[in-house]
Formats: sequence, C-alpha cells, structure tokens
Amino acid sequence: MAKYEIKFNTSVKKDFRRIPNKDVLKILDLINSLADDPYSGNVKKLSQLDKYRIRYRNYRIVYRIVKNELIICIIKIADRKDAYKFLK
Repeated sequence: MAKYEIKFNTSVKKDFRRIPNKDVLKILDLINSLADDPYSGNVKKLSQLDKYRIRYRNYRIVYRIVKNELIICIIKIADRKDAYKFLK
C-alpha cells in the first residue's frame, strides 16, 4: 500500500503554539502514523462531513483525505471542547 502525503493548513501552526511541547511531539507521531493508513486506530468519520478525527488525550486532530492523490490534509488541532466549532 502506498503512503499518503501529509499536508497542514496554515492555521495548524497557530494550533501547535497552544499545545505543550511534550504533547506536540506525540501528536506529530500520531499524524505521521496516518500516512500508512489514515483509517486505522481511533479514527472516526465526522457525521455527514468528508472529514475525520483522531484523538490524543484531550486533543482532536481533524483531517480530510484526498484518496485519488493520496493526501491527508490536517485541518485543525485543538482541545476537544474547541475542535469542532469551526465546522459549524
């Protein structure tokens, strides 16, 4: 199986600034593991949206998958209470 390329929205850089460094490293490891299989693990499809989320502690990583180009776009990384506000 081919690996997916991971791309980040420009706003994700700001998201990382709000997260402690020790958690940022774990989140990056988790994101890198998505390159092998973006559907495995604790991944859930967001209802009626073409987006997915994966959890790390109280943080949510929201992303979308471009299947025909093998790209994962990281859209948002935030605390669970704030992660879905931008979807409304």
